[in-house]
Amino acid sequence: MPDDPYRTSELKDPMMSNVRVKPWRDGDPAPDDLLAEMRARRPNGELIGIDRVLLKSFPLATGWNGLLGRVRSQFSLELEYRELIMRRVAVLNRADFEWRVHKPAYLDAGGTEAKCEALRIDGIHAVFNEGEAALLTLTDQSTRNVEVGQEVIEKLKILFGEQQTVEAVATVAAYNMVSRFLVALAI
Repeated sequence: MPDDPYRTSELKDPMMSNVRVKPWRDGDPAPDDLLAEMRARRPNGELIGIDRVLLKSFPLATGWNGLLGRVRSQFSLELEYRELIMRRVAVLNRADFEWRVHKPAYLDAGGTEAKCEALRIDGIHAVFNEGEAALLTLTDQSTRNVEVGQEVIEKLKILFGEQQTVEAVATVAAYNMVSRFLVALAI
């Protein structure tokens, strides 16, 4: 297949070389307000691979940006816990892009390299505290089985309260959506 410049030179991301749809490129039509909102969520205002694929559908990009922006920045559940969930979902669904993108945020929020490695191993390990273990149990059950045991929800409610339990469940659900999108389109 001939070289396609959108894959390497404009995106500057060799991981995007196998993406299954042609990503949006700088200069392609898009609503200015949508681009501004998407760039505002990214370090240095740089759109990443998933953003460029989402921009193939402006309604999707708008809704996605709003939902994920709120999950990432407005929930009361600690960012470290949300990032822990996101990284575990990435492992379970083999979403390498998601795994890489969220590592710096997880470490900045208080996660550790030891916990990053433990997330790759099946089961809950001693490096995780009680709250983290409960969140990982939720993540594993919801991602693998969809159904979550009542005892898991009750434990979360005791540890985090109802609002943060709802936010934890929503984080798992949202990032399952993200990982399935990434994997299906080879982002």
